[in-house]
Amino acid sequence: MLKFLCGAALIPLAGVLSAQSVPHASGVVHTPAVDIGYETFGTRSNALPVIAVNGGPGLTHAYMLMNDMWQQVAGQRLVVFYDQRGTGASRHVQPGASQDMTAQVTDLEAVRAQLGLEKAAFVGDSYGGLLVMAYAAAHPEHVAKMVLSDSAPPAWKDLVHLLPQTFPDVEEQTVEEGKKLGDGSDAAARAELRNHFRMIFYSPEKRDAYMARMGDLGFEPAVGEAVSKATENIDLTAALAGFHFPVLVITGRYDMNVAPLTAWRMAHQIPGAKLVVFEKSSHLPSYEEPEKYRSVLEAFFNER
Repeated sequence: MLKFLCGAALIPLAGVLSAQSVPHASGVVHTPAVDIGYETFGTRSNALPVIAVNGGPGLTHAYMLMNDMWQQVAGQRLVVFYDQRGTGASRHVQPGASQDMTAQVTDLEAVRAQLGLEKAAFVGDSYGGLLVMAYAAAHPEHVAKMVLSDSAPPAWKDLVHLLPQTFPDVEEQTVEEGKKLGDGSDAAARAELRNHFRMIFYSPEKRDAYMARMGDLGFEPAVGEAVSKATENIDLTAALAGFHFPVLVITGRYDMNVAPLTAWRMAHQIPGAKLVVFEKSSHLPSYEEPEKYRSVLEAFFNER
């Protein structure tokens, strides 16, 4: 079962994004367990670099690049994305390699080290927020700032997930499609993924535009299942009080996937955290309210 979000495989962005052209590069971090594919936008400067961590699990980062919002942010600073182990450009994983949170944190640290970023702002989207929190607990010396965007809670047990109560019709359709395609099959998982997308937008028009553009999905059901199982008992709640760097918590007012109560609780558990609510968004405010999202991010990144 999908815990959070979904995304497309790492795809060429030419023709997809319309913003000003910014420098773009890609590379691979070789580690004993996995070759991690990453890409960067923008250039190094005096501005704080950003490492953006996508949701899922089992998804690539490309769902975050369905508009030009991040390219615009990269006009002022370096922005880094990578594919988590077993997905997209990071499919080359050694047999038997772990999918637990320690392994995920190790991969993120390898990307940071490869790029030589002593400190960065870490942006965790959806499930990626849990990963970023785990990274911050392990490597606070490299975290200049942190953004939790419609993030998972620090423990799965505290997730407030309202999609079944809000979209019973779509949930029923997903069950019926699963029976036809074969319960537990990859085809059923990918059908569930598309239906999941239908439930994570505030605007039907923006939902339809997003789904028309996203194309084929790079979802890896087995990876998602393995990560979910390996992290189901994680609880980082106690670590939040030790986050002594600036933290921005973002939520869409109508996010039924990770209800705003989750963001509210985290913002009150992290010392000095700032909470911003996007009033015309569900789970993807970076897509539904991109101008405001970029403005909020840049103001936070530039704060002294």
